[in-house]
Amino acid sequence: PFAKLARLDAPIGAHLLMWPCFWSAALAADAGAAPDLKHLALFAVGSVLLRGAGCTVNDLWDRDIDKKVARTRTRPIASGAVSPLAASAFLGAQLVAGLGVLLQFDDFTRALGASSLVMVGAYPLMKRVTNWPQAFLGLTINWGALVGWAAAKGSLEPTVVLPLYLSGAAWTVVYDTVYAHQDKKDDVAAGVRSTALHFGEDTKEYLGAFGGLAVAGLVGAGVGAGVRGGVDGCVDVASVARLFSLPVPSPPDSEFGSRDVFVEAEGSPTGIDPDDHVTGHRRHRGASVCVRGNTRASASGGTRGDDE
Repeated sequence: PFAKLARLDAPIGAHLLMWPCFWSAALAADAGAAPDLKHLALFAVGSVLLRGAGCTVNDLWDRDIDKKVARTRTRPIASGAVSPLAASAFLGAQLVAGLGVLLQFDDFTRALGASSLVMVGAYPLMKRVTNWPQAFLGLTINWGALVGWAAAKGSLEPTVVLPLYLSGAAWTVVYDTVYAHQDKKDDVAAGVRSTALHFGEDTKEYLGAFGGLAVAGLVGAGVGAGVRGGVDGCVDVASVARLFSLPVPSPPDSEFGSRDVFVEAEGSPTGIDPDDHVTGHRRHRGASVCVRGNTRASASGGTRGDDE
């Protein structure tokens, strides 16, 4: 049950934490060079641990709400498979392991990484106090866009990391709003909030706007990093247009359950274009980034912690 509590059976959430680190590390790498492989490995391990800790915190906070929602009532704490005390001990173990990862970096990166724990702990409360928990989730899980650059440079370059960070946050609002539509009835009954409820009939327009912000942020980050042509790779603008064909705000019961509509964010961990390997162009520093809406990958998982 502890593996399920940490969502180890559904790694997409860890990927969504990891990729912003990889994107940022790729943009920070010197021309013609790959990012530090040790850093990438630490980001990968840290993402699994932080995601597991975040899900544990979420399920501790939401155990009473989860019992009222069909999709979440089988979670380990809500179902009684794991006691709150045991879950708290498990949380402590994950945080200690995460500290071990964080200590491998310089002091600035350690402080920056540790500061994300405030948001991780606060996120489960957001659905109780704001209509925008998905936006807070985006700011939380894309923190790696700052950490990846800091680990490579020992400082931050706002013209690169802020557009990248906000791009990831905007895309999180998109996919998590789509996901949250399946829980609307249960959310109303439980008294919790979401952008799916807040956007209502205007959901597609909001998603289109946030999708546009995501694309603009990626391009801005590439330009700020001196990448030739902006972001080196593909920014699939058609994905934003595709948002207007999604079956929201009132999806049939089978649409989300069968996972017919998904969004995915991907990136290259190296950012190296083989064609320019010896030219010295700044293009080498650019992450090969794609934002797609037509792949069969699952979104992060809703306003009560990701199951996917």
